[in-house]
Amino acid sequence: MCEIIHSEGWVFMYRQEAKEEYLQALRQGHRECRALLASGKNPYPAVLDKLLEGRVTDSVQELGVVEIPADQIVGVKTAGRITAFTAGFLPLLSEDSEFAYKWIDLCEAHLSEGIRDPIVCYEYLGKFYVQEGNKRVSVLRHLGAPRIPAQVKRIVPVYSEEPQIRAYFEFMDFYRDSGLYQIQFRRPGDYGILLSHLGKENNEKWEEREVRTFCAYYQYFRDAFDSLSRADPELLPEEALLLWLQLHPFQDLGKLSDKELKKTISDLWEDIQAQSLPEPVEVHTKPVQTQGRPNVLTRIMTGTPDRVNVAYVHPLDPAVSPWIKGHDLGRQYLEQVMADRVTVRSYFHADTPEQAELLLEQAVADGADVVFTTTPQLSKATLKIAVKHPKVRFLNCAMDTPYASIRTYYSRMYEAKFITGAIAGAMANNDRIGYIGSAPILGESASINAFALGAQLTNPRAKILLRWSCQAGAHQEDLLRQGVQVISYRDAPTQTAAYLNYGTYAFDEQGNMQAMGTPVWLWGKLYENVIRSILAGTWDKDRDNPRAVNYWWGMDSGVIDVELAKSIPDGLRALAQMLRHGIQSGVLDPFRRRIVAQDGTVKNDGSKGFTPDALLHIDWLCENIDGKIPEFEEIEPFARPMVRELGLHRDKIPMEKEGTL
Repeated sequence: MCEIIHSEGWVFMYRQEAKEEYLQALRQGHRECRALLASGKNPYPAVLDKLLEGRVTDSVQELGVVEIPADQIVGVKTAGRITAFTAGFLPLLSEDSEFAYKWIDLCEAHLSEGIRDPIVCYEYLGKFYVQEGNKRVSVLRHLGAPRIPAQVKRIVPVYSEEPQIRAYFEFMDFYRDSGLYQIQFRRPGDYGILLSHLGKENNEKWEEREVRTFCAYYQYFRDAFDSLSRADPELLPEEALLLWLQLHPFQDLGKLSDKELKKTISDLWEDIQAQSLPEPVEVHTKPVQTQGRPNVLTRIMTGTPDRVNVAYVHPLDPAVSPWIKGHDLGRQYLEQVMADRVTVRSYFHADTPEQAELLLEQAVADGADVVFTTTPQLSKATLKIAVKHPKVRFLNCAMDTPYASIRTYYSRMYEAKFITGAIAGAMANNDRIGYIGSAPILGESASINAFALGAQLTNPRAKILLRWSCQAGAHQEDLLRQGVQVISYRDAPTQTAAYLNYGTYAFDEQGNMQAMGTPVWLWGKLYENVIRSILAGTWDKDRDNPRAVNYWWGMDSGVIDVELAKSIPDGLRALAQMLRHGIQSGVLDPFRRRIVAQDGTVKNDGSKGFTPDALLHIDWLCENIDGKIPEFEEIEPFARPMVRELGLHRDKIPMEKEGTL
């Protein structure tokens, strides 16, 4: 008799607790509904059938019974009684409704025995839509269940090059090997990056131990991240983890305390916010105008310095690298024109990640206010030190880098290439012009196309024979054998006579080379513009902007020019000078004209120009170019690190292993 009373007492307690849980869930549901309506959002679960209207799908795959993340259940298969739930599956019907009784029955069953029957749902693009078991989802999510057993049917979309679809197809490969639904990247290429940090290959099956380790470490990271993110839906923990892994090995998640982990995530917070944006990078095409030297009161109120300590960190010595020599001459120019306002130090041989970090830390210890790192390969080391020293300004010579903690800088070389292309077109007696490109990196295709358009301006019959220095072969000799007499090759790193055989040049019948003109980098002017913006207080003008800032300046900023050879005809010199003036003044845009690509598609009808982002990411060639953009597998090993860092299609390049599970 006592056992019966005892059992009945427990039943009564479970029932009472279930009723209280419903009332609590109902209050939360009404709050969520009001908040969603106030923000103009749909307060009810999404309906998959409506979502798929007008969309073509490829197939449906049966995945069997899978434990799915509860927070990835976002809707229902059919409309039905969707007004009974909020978008978060909280109840909305009164406590005396039939719906409430059934919800309470399920809650009581879960409290006493646990809900074991799987729900039935469809998965589409990594999100789940319930067909059977809405109330089970509501109960389990309300009670904090992280995962829910489900019979899953996957609806596979038709493949396209749309980023979301590409990322999803990468997810399907990732899921096939790992069985993990927790990781849902929005950008193509991110799954490959994650695998490289874990020491895994694509198509490599995960061992059960590896799955357990990853899940435990990821949950540890996610708990720390969630405590900082304040449930911002745009900040995804998996994307934050990927950024965190740029600076820390995965195994550190098993070593760092909760406090230490939160500190490392907090240090990266600006970068995490930037990477969550649809367009994380803001390209500045010219310096902010400065208003002269601020007065003492303005400097005190804004914290603007009157003098800055500047550091340059290079991977090589200028004696062996023309690229570094160009930057070092820029440093000398800065010291000459701003001697009373800057103190400059240079640090060389940052040729390994470890050495780069040591030299960057040394620069900070020596009192640097501004640090320039002069090659893209130093970007990760720069970021690692920058997040530790937020009061120091760090800039890396690269393009399209989505880190808010550092700024990047580069020059619009395509403007100068347009002018040298016009010179080449006028001087090519047989209409054939050789062009030896560097590597398929951001901005390079814009330079090649601008050169081709310039050649077409002065010679409508001009044909550009494209070769790549990142590929094997004696390219110049090959072009000469094909009868080419005018060639464009390397750009001059400095404005000195030693580099006049760079750029665009011609060969006479005796094989003698005649320089015609070369684009030149004027790094000193760029460095002067940056330092003047800091001294004038305009550097921090975009402090509240969470996006990463990339400087991509051109001829109108004085950071590039064209050095013309003395031997070119006077009329051609006058034309080149007119083109230069047109670009500098903004009257002439090399790409604001009708442009047809190799495949016959019209890329521009002439009524508009291209955005800076579109120019950086051009992956097509003009119709008067004979050649192609090489694939990653077709380039030589020496060029691959640069292409991994700045390649046109970085997200499609197979990643190298960088860590271990």
